[in-house]
Amino acid sequence: MSITVNNLSKIYGAQKAVNNISFTINKGEIVGFLGPNGAGKSTTMKMITGYLKADGGNAVVCGITVEENSNETKKKIGYLPEANPLYYDMFVREYLEFVSNVHEVSNKKEKIEEVITTVGLSVEANKKIGQLSKGYKQRVGLAAALIHNPDVLILDEPTSGLDPNQIVEIREVIKELGKNKTVLFSSHIMQEVEAICDRVIIINKGNIVADEQLSTLQKNKTNNHAVLVQFKEAVSKEALKNLKEVSEVEQLATGNWKLNTNDPETVRKQLMELSLQNNWNIVSLQSESSSLEEVFRNLTSK
Repeated sequence: MSITVNNLSKIYGAQKAVNNISFTINKGEIVGFLGPNGAGKSTTMKMITGYLKADGGNAVVCGITVEENSNETKKKIGYLPEANPLYYDMFVREYLEFVSNVHEVSNKKEKIEEVITTVGLSVEANKKIGQLSKGYKQRVGLAAALIHNPDVLILDEPTSGLDPNQIVEIREVIKELGKNKTVLFSSHIMQEVEAICDRVIIINKGNIVADEQLSTLQKNKTNNHAVLVQFKEAVSKEALKNLKEVSEVEQLATGNWKLNTNDPETVRKQLMELSLQNNWNIVSLQSESSSLEEVFRNLTSK
């Protein structure tokens, strides 16, 4: 396991910011870490990286217990914090050289140019960091997290401040990095998580309320399902409304229908039987899962 979290807790006075949580992440996984503001995401990330001491439990990175040897775990981790602290008076390459010296990178000039290209900083690389837009400052922070070629990436809101085109570019960078590294990242952009992740961990009020594959999560954690069906022939709405487990029927276009249900599999079977009985031709038939945003709101609004 690249990351193992065992009964991790953090308490501020009477408030349990993180309440005895556990999870593991394997190499090659890109895991989205989601939760409302104040849910404990950033606090958890800071404890995994060793920047914040846990009050209970422990985190293990690449087989090394963080509390016992935080310096060694920091060598294994590339961390982009939400605040993204940078030295604004430094030039981009100057700052990356400074960070590479901290990590004792041997081939630093080559590595600096490599990460500048990787995160798309080339056109702004000759400027001082303070002259950059927020989006490019974020890229500098990501480049600094990558400079020592870490095994694990912890990214707290990595696309904050980026425009839509930049978000797509950084999304592709993260997906590519995830082929050889472990990536744990938080985001409030649900479409981004759906595009990058296969697995999602959702935390709410310091407790993990979901830790599943994205497809399973969307299927099982909400009752808002639908079946989309297209018939070649004209079909009456009443015939579809009479199917068991169908709560609502909506005509999308001629021959196209949306059937809301808690049991899409049963409805699909009934549609097949109905078409055979009436000699109707089904052009297409598919289930529609709820969006991650719907699942997130369902799990965190309680």
